[in-house]
Amino acid sequence: MSIPTKLLLSNLLKHNVRCENGIDHGPVISPWMHPPVHRILGWVNRPSNLRMEREVWRLDQLKGINDHEVYVKGLCSFSDEQTLERFPTLMHANVFNRNGQKLGLIADFLFESKNGNIQYYLVSRSNPLIPGTSRWRLSISKISDKQPGSISCDIDTFEDLPIQKASIKEEFLIKSRKWKTQFHDLTDNASDRLEGWIDDQIIETKDEFDDESDEIRNDFDSYDDWIDNLDIDSSEEFNRMNKRKRNNNLTNERDLDPWI
Repeated sequence: MSIPTKLLLSNLLKHNVRCENGIDHGPVISPWMHPPVHRILGWVNRPSNLRMEREVWRLDQLKGINDHEVYVKGLCSFSDEQTLERFPTLMHANVFNRNGQKLGLIADFLFESKNGNIQYYLVSRSNPLIPGTSRWRLSISKISDKQPGSISCDIDTFEDLPIQKASIKEEFLIKSRKWKTQFHDLTDNASDRLEGWIDDQIIETKDEFDDESDEIRNDFDSYDDWIDNLDIDSSEEFNRMNKRKRNNNLTNERDLDPWI
């Protein structure tokens, strides 16, 4: 029976321990850790629900694992629950960001089955025992400080970490953020196109106004040319010509009037 090179603690928990004599020693209930170097040394199992006695096994006693049982070789050590509670551990420790704000809890970790070195932790926002909670991968390099029951990380939120397993709620939030980003992109593109269209309309209107101004100037120039072609030497002569024209119009009107 082979042993995976890397194991999740959750794959080890709830497995029953069976020794080389075929005796069932009960389920694995917690890891035996050495937090300063991020290493798992073994695990603790509960042989009976009626006794306070607990059995402790070293990691190098692991000889095989399947879907339901862990196979060990050798003898275990005996302890009690009160003593084991004083053992240092990072399981279910509070996770704080660089500003000292609580983000969640340590829910799981991946370790090497040969030497027990922890590769990374899995953290969650809520109680990790709740089914379907999301998991984010927290690397060892992101941990800036660790104390009994708490660790400080060089992050702002869990969104700064790669997600390992997303719940339905988290998947919806991720999709919502993507939809929001896409909507902003579409809005920005539409705004750019609208601004470009308005600029084009302003340019076209300005060109049309310039063309009309040129036509008006041309009309004035033509009118000036027409006046210049009359060979009028002075303004007095121009006024006399207008007066003569009005007198002719009055004469023509009197000729048409039968009572005059």
